[in-house]
Parts: sequence; C-alpha cells; structure tokens
Amino acid sequence: MSADPPIRAGSAHEVYTRLKTLIMGFELYPGSRVTETALAARFGVSRTPVREALQRLQVEGYLTVRPKQGCFIREIDIEEIDAHYQVRIALECCAIELACTHMPERALKELARQWDPAYQPSEEPDVETMAARDEDFHIALAEGSGNLVLADYLQRVNQSIHIIRRLDFTSGMRVDLTYKEHHAICQHLIRRDVVAAQQALTQHIRRSQLAAKTITLEQLSRARSLARRAPREA
Repeated sequence: MSADPPIRAGSAHEVYTRLKTLIMGFELYPGSRVTETALAARFGVSRTPVREALQRLQVEGYLTVRPKQGCFIREIDIEEIDAHYQVRIALECCAIELACTHMPERALKELARQWDPAYQPSEEPDVETMAARDEDFHIALAEGSGNLVLADYLQRVNQSIHIIRRLDFTSGMRVDLTYKEHHAICQHLIRRDVVAAQQALTQHIRRSQLAAKTITLEQLSRARSLARRAPREA
C-alpha cells in the first residue's frame, strides 16, 4: 500500500474526502474491512477525525457496519443497481409528465440554455462536478413537476447509484452526449411533447446506465486482479 500525503491534524473533512476518493476509485475494494486504527495510521491523524469521516460515509451509503464484525466498504450489487435504475426511470417519466403541465416555459428555456452544446465549456469538467450537474438537471425536472415527494424519492435513488453513475463522465464523449441529450429533453418539454420527452429521457438514462455499468465491471475486475496479485508480490 503506497503512503498517502499527510493530513492536517483533526481534519475530518479531509479524511472523508480522501476516503471517498479511494472508495470511488475502487482502491478500497468493495467488501473489504476498514478500521479506525489502520486508517488513522495511514493518514497520520488521530482516530477521532477518522471516526467522524466513517460515520459520514456510512450515512451516505458508502460503508456498512456489521454487528461484531466491523466496518466494511459497501459491496456493489449490479442487479440491485439495475433495480434502482428501473425505479429511477419510472420516477423521472412521471416527473416529465407532470413537468409538461406545471413547469414554466421560462424555467425550461433557462435549463435548455444551461445545457446547450453551443455554450458547452471548452475545458472538460472533472468527474464529480459533471456528475453533480447531471443530478441537478434531473432533480430540477422533478422539482418542476410540482411533486416534491417525487423529487425526494429521486434524491434517494440517486444516492444509491451515485458510486457508479459518476463513472459515466470519465469519457469526454459521454460528457458531450449528455449536453446534447439534456438539451433535447428540454426542447421536447418546451413544445409540451410529453411522449417525445419521456422517450428521450428513457434512452438517455439507459445509455448512461450501460456506460457506467461497463466501466464499473472493468474497474472491479482490475481491482480484484491487483488485490490477488499484491500478496504474491509483497
């Protein structure tokens, strides 16, 4: 295990950020056990900021605590992720139908402007920034439906799939396509064409799901191979 840069004393937020990066990059392998003592030694801090970081990651769903066993990096269940995506499509199609009626044209045009490929920044955004913007787009449509309960449920689904959803934006081509697809969805809504908007949305989500799932399986396979090789090379 390579040494990590030192963290300033007591910085629970920095410990949290580093740990989350390691989890998202599968450097801490799904299903592996982590301890406050080992992480404190790794980052050169006391156990208190590590404990706070682990508690935050547990709340966000990145860790699970098993009674009498300890704290583990959450396993990635592809079938469960697929089920979350099915729920996401159902929720967002419902949101689209309601937004067609309730969302003001001005708000839709502003959303379309934000995702107009003609105004796409020349500098490619980092993965986390793009993932956050993508989630904000879909939540904006859900909130535009006027049904805040629906928007809340969608937020919960987003949290469950975030660990792989963000991987959809590791490719510049996927970022470009996201701009085009988001803009097209907005154009259908501006025309109040609910069927076309739902079809475009469903296709967009399924493309994103497939891309993220493919990258996830590749990274898991690579991480598993490195984990198996490490003991022999030690």
